[in-house]
Amino acid sequence: MPAWVYIMASKPYETLYTGVTTDLARRIYEHRDGLIKGFSETYGCKTLVWYQEFTDIADAIVKEKQIKRWRRQWKFELIEKPNPDWRDLYPDLNR
Repeated sequence: MPAWVYIMASKPYETLYTGVTTDLARRIYEHRDGLIKGFSETYGCKTLVWYQEFTDIADAIVKEKQIKRWRRQWKFELIEKPNPDWRDLYPDLNR
């Protein structure tokens, strides 16, 4: 079963939320509509700015934990390599 690690942002260079899921489109929809209580709702992390697909959930969890330990600047660089404008990637998921 595929899995994804993803990063949500409140605004460029502000609050980031890193998560893991087996249903990326559903999970991002939940973040955007405030259906997930907690950190991302409190800090307004509603913009999908980065994601990576994995074939195994265990590998995705390892990557999520790794990213959560990174310095903010490393996360910014991870986001900006494929998404330099911090564009919302959610609309691309349903294409």
